[in-house]
Amino acid sequence: MTRSSLRRLAVLATAAVTVAAAALTLTTSAEASATPYCGITWGSLAEQGSASGAVPGALLDNVRAGRNTCFDRLVVDVRGPAAMNSWHVGYVPQVTADASGRPVPLRGGAFLQIGLGASDHSLSGTPTYSPSNRRELVDVTGYRTFRQVAWAGSSEGMSSIGLGVRARLPFRVFPLAGIPGSATGTRLVIDVANSW
Repeated sequence: MTRSSLRRLAVLATAAVTVAAAALTLTTSAEASATPYCGITWGSLAEQGSASGAVPGALLDNVRAGRNTCFDRLVVDVRGPAAMNSWHVGYVPQVTADASGRPVPLRGGAFLQIGLGASDHSLSGTPTYSPSNRRELVDVTGYRTFRQVAWAGSSEGMSSIGLGVRARLPFRVFPLAGIPGSATGTRLVIDVANSW
């Protein structure tokens, strides 16, 4: 074998190794992009509970938020019937106030309207949930996804909350039995992923 033939073989072998390495990199990148963020398989379509309308005796008690590595979480505490399954959560172009239909201004690139079959006051008219600042129900400063949580009103046993988020991201909603300080009641949990 001549020296030029050996050089040609060395060049071809180097090229083959480079092509194989590039193919491996592409395969690894494709597999990585196919893996969901934090294993999250949620979507961004509206979700609702198994019931609709006001739930007699269900009273809004508190709204709070927390952060997780993979998502931001909003929790709505409802006193009363532990099986409170009357809720609806979905992205809307503009959150509107219950009864009046007026726009509720919110920070963020996308907006979730949260509707609950729970009142903010008892039958006698005593408030059960009276936020000090209706435009900032929870301080979400520094959250990755949440931008603002605002009160959107209560009417005829139904309450509404507006949630401004960074972008239209996947979310999930589920009720949990019990609220802090009580064995009864329901927590409605809304998790919004930090990424797709």
